[in-house]
Amino acid sequence: MSITIELKPEIEARLLAQAKAQSVSVEHLLEILIEGCVFSLQPEQQSDRLAAPKNRLPLLKALGKSPSLAQAPSLSEDATGRESIYREREDAQL
Repeated sequence: MSITIELKPEIEARLLAQAKAQSVSVEHLLEILIEGCVFSLQPEQQSDRLAAPKNRLPLLKALGKSPSLAQAPSLSEDATGRESIYREREDAQL
């Protein structure tokens, strides 16, 4: 299916910049964004789509290429270290 839309110049520039930052085509970026919007509006279909294990891999790959994920800050070593993960459990044992 092909759809043509007219974008404001500033929106077009942001899409181009995000696609370049993600090393994907603008078309692929838009496909990912639209799929995310469509399935977030219909949660019952999203759960059906995720039910089959074979359907999870493409969604996880799309999530990995998501522009919003690229903008998320990395977790610090303290946040992901063993000490911080098990600190509460160890404190409870004392």
